[in-house]
Amino acid sequence: MTEITLNPADTATTLTPAAPVEVTEAAGGRIDAIRVGEHAGGRQILDDVSFSIQPGELVALVGGSGAGKTTLLETLAGLRVPSAGQVMHDGARIDAGAASGPSVGYVPQDDIIHVEMPLRRTLQYAARLRLPAGTSSEQADRVVDQTMSDLDLADRRDVAVRRLSGGQRKRASIAVELLTQPRTFFLDEPTSGLDPSTSAEVVRLLRQLTRRGVTVVLTTHEPATIDRCDQVVFLARNGHLAFAGAPSQARRYFGVDDLVEVYQRLANEGTPRMWAERFAAHRQPAEAPVHRTRPDDRHSPGVLRQWWLLTRRNAEVLARNRLTLAILLGSPLLVTAMMSTLFQRGAIERHSWASVSPAQIVFWLAFDGFFFGLTYGLLQIVGELPIFRREYRSGLSIGAYVAAKIGVLVPVLIGVNALLLGVLRVLGRLPAAGWDVYTSLFVTLLAEAVAALALGLLASSAVSNAAQAALALPMLCFPQVLFAGAVVPVAGMAAPGRVLSLSLINRYSFEALGRALRLDQLTGTVPALRGYGDTFDGTVADRWLVLAGFALVFALATVWVLRRRCRPAAGGRR
Repeated sequence: MTEITLNPADTATTLTPAAPVEVTEAAGGRIDAIRVGEHAGGRQILDDVSFSIQPGELVALVGGSGAGKTTLLETLAGLRVPSAGQVMHDGARIDAGAASGPSVGYVPQDDIIHVEMPLRRTLQYAARLRLPAGTSSEQADRVVDQTMSDLDLADRRDVAVRRLSGGQRKRASIAVELLTQPRTFFLDEPTSGLDPSTSAEVVRLLRQLTRRGVTVVLTTHEPATIDRCDQVVFLARNGHLAFAGAPSQARRYFGVDDLVEVYQRLANEGTPRMWAERFAAHRQPAEAPVHRTRPDDRHSPGVLRQWWLLTRRNAEVLARNRLTLAILLGSPLLVTAMMSTLFQRGAIERHSWASVSPAQIVFWLAFDGFFFGLTYGLLQIVGELPIFRREYRSGLSIGAYVAAKIGVLVPVLIGVNALLLGVLRVLGRLPAAGWDVYTSLFVTLLAEAVAALALGLLASSAVSNAAQAALALPMLCFPQVLFAGAVVPVAGMAAPGRVLSLSLINRYSFEALGRALRLDQLTGTVPALRGYGDTFDGTVADRWLVLAGFALVFALATVWVLRRRCRPAAGGRR
């Protein structure tokens, strides 16, 4: 890692926002919380919180359950917009965008990093996505190797992340953020779930960062961690500021020998407001910091570069996850096998039309294409939404992210749809026809599958977990079965059903496949097709345009949903 200019922290107690300071090019960032308040659903989360953090300090945010530690951490990091007051980084308000980009690192309590790939490979992709535009692959690899060396992970470079120990995974998650040498670093419970030795190791690492000038803010419950910090911020219930200063001064202020006793006093003595008023009377007033703007001139790679990197990473993640790969390839094989056994050989030929409607065969063929695309898209985003949010904060393009998801899965859809048509033709479940007919069938199925893939991505971006995505599958499939015009022809539907059918992907694929197989010539003569009337009239190309429009609309809607979900949150949590 490139050496950072040393800017030693002032370890004296910082009780209130200090006097105005000039913004310099030091590695660490100054943070000012000015009368920060947070309310959600009528509940108070933070109340009139003000304190300052000097560049290069290690600061602990502590308090009992319900005190608002994580909410305060997210607010300081710029992930949450406060209901009242403001947060400033180097004199610039972060709600004006000053805290975005690589200058701020944030590590949540849960490790959010792709676990399928080896550690070095994971960090290589992260480095290429995060480091400034123009950084060569060789330079990025040197940054990765130096970062692993700094975090004592060099000997685990070829080990899959999922096989690392808890402490190693935590360091790996930290490594992702350190690739860009952030000025300020926020961590939510970085030692949670670790044994005392590993916990101390993580804290030593954070202390080393502050010696290089990086400002580090963390939440914790562990007194041993608090004692290693330059400053501790105690919150009473409902986010009242009870103390901000050095751990040694906290002992004197609360009259305790062990910081664990502070928790007991805040919980059992007086009220949260009483503690806040006592501390407000104790500290000296200070001037607010000067409002300054400190632009960050480090630009992320371009959209095309991001798309290519993300596409490669998606392909590698899919290839390394055996369960996902088995589902990705196994489900089309199973569907193809079922289609091969559902209808008899030659069932679509004219002599069988009296017993089985060709429309049924065409419909289920269309539904296969829809099902392939939808199932591929449903779990693509929800499972890695925390990773996406982390990368978005570092400059990732949402459009490149969504396009990469589509780009890596379209070749798979090409293969499975070609396999479906090929097997059904060889087994005689589809009639003999020229290349023009089968080209039309293939393009229709592929266009439908891509539109369904985009719909799946939209649903995946909107739900909160994999269980909700699984519930969305039948909810999205049933209308495509009932209102596509095969079970009940569109002309025979009630008015609301006819309107609904206009918005369904499967309707247009069903009509295009029927048109390609010339079912329009038989609707007036074959009894099984008379009810479909003019369903198969028009051109196949018209339906292709509609399917392409669906794909574009759903993809753009996915970008919109993801952008909304990445906005700084309103409201609070503990």
